[in-house]
Amino acid sequence: MADQESNTPKQKLTYEPWAQHELMASYLREGILNGDFPPGSKLPSTRLMQEKFGAAPQTIKNANDLLAKEGLAVSHRGSGIIVRPHQQQTLVPAETKAPAEPGQSYSWIAVAERKGRTAASELLSVEVVVPPADVRQALGLSTDGTAAERVQVLSLDGEPAELVRSYYPLDLAEGTPLLQKKKIKGGTPRLLADMGHLPERCVDRVSARMPTLDQFLVLKMPTREPILRTLRTVYDQSGKVIEVTVMAKAGNDYELQYEF
Repeated sequence: MADQESNTPKQKLTYEPWAQHELMASYLREGILNGDFPPGSKLPSTRLMQEKFGAAPQTIKNANDLLAKEGLAVSHRGSGIIVRPHQQQTLVPAETKAPAEPGQSYSWIAVAERKGRTAASELLSVEVVVPPADVRQALGLSTDGTAAERVQVLSLDGEPAELVRSYYPLDLAEGTPLLQKKKIKGGTPRLLADMGHLPERCVDRVSARMPTLDQFLVLKMPTREPILRTLRTVYDQSGKVIEVTVMAKAGNDYELQYEF
C-alpha cells in the first residue's frame, strides 16, 4: 500500500462497539500482519488517513500508539510511523505429535532447537481439578468429574509463547509422575508411551477469543489482543482418550499450519 494520493471517496470507519481508533488500528494491523506494510516501510501518513477515512489527527495518533504498544510499529521523528520487523511465527502441530525418543528432550523443545531457537518449559502447577466443560466432555466426565491437571508455560528465546493446561483421567494418572509436581523427562507423551498408551491420534479444535486474565499475564501480552486457543484430544492405539490439552498463544504472534 503506497503512501500516495488517492481519488477514492472517503470510507466511513465507524462501528458502535469499537472506538474509531480501534477500527483504524485493525485496518493497519491487518496490513502489517499480511505483508501489505512490510517491515521498515512507512504506514500511511496522517494526511492520507484523513483523506481515506475522514478521521481526526488525534484518532490516527491513538491508532498508531496502539500499534506501538503491540510492538508492530514505532514513531521516528521526521520519518513517520515505521513498521517494526514482525512476523507471525508458524507452529506446525504435526511436528511435535510423536513422543520424544527415550532419553531425549520434550519434542516441542527439540523441534524448536532444531530451528535455531532457544526453548524452555516451566511447570506451574500439578493438581486434581474439575476441568472446564469442553474438557470434561472430551474426557467423558460428569459435571463434577475430576482429572489430573498439569499447567506449564512454554517459552521461545526467553519470551513466553504458550500457556498449556493438560488434563489426564485419574485412573491413568494416579500413582504416576503425572500427579507429581516435577518435570517429566521427554514430556508426558513419552511417559504415556512408556505406560503402554502410545499417542496414536490427535484431534485439534482451534478458536480465537479474548484472553483470560491469567493468559494475559502469563503470556505478557502488551494489549488485550485475541489468543489462539487449541483444544487437543489425544487418543491411544485402543481409542482411549489419554490426554486433553488447552493451549493458548497470542494471536498476533503465532499462526498454525496444518497439512491435509
